[in-house]
Amino acid sequence: MQMKPVAPFAYEGLDRLFHERGRLAVCTCLVANAGATRFTALQEACGLTDGNLNRHLHALAETGIVALERVRDGNRSVTTVRITADGKARFLAYVDELEAIVRAVNATEPARGAHIAGFRLAGQS
Repeated sequence: MQMKPVAPFAYEGLDRLFHERGRLAVCTCLVANAGATRFTALQEACGLTDGNLNRHLHALAETGIVALERVRDGNRSVTTVRITADGKARFLAYVDELEAIVRAVNATEPARGAHIAGFRLAGQS
């Protein structure tokens, strides 16, 4: 049996499901705010349109990351969202992997903070 070579920069722990900006925002918000969150509150917190948030929530729900529930609020039906225990564990593992990447980058450039001010952002003159 041949051993697969170690690829230190493959980052196999990065779950592609979370790597998209909208889903990263949704999961971060749900982990930070325990319990169920209303669709509209989640939409505002993440800066997403109805359709975009709906698409991300369905992708997350299909994989068991979040649970969606429709509840009655007076005469209206309201959608609430919560992160599942498995979803929270998977998301935190993803965050741990990101933190490991940041630590590795910072370890290669210990004086990084000393010269960051010299960099310009794109579009700056």
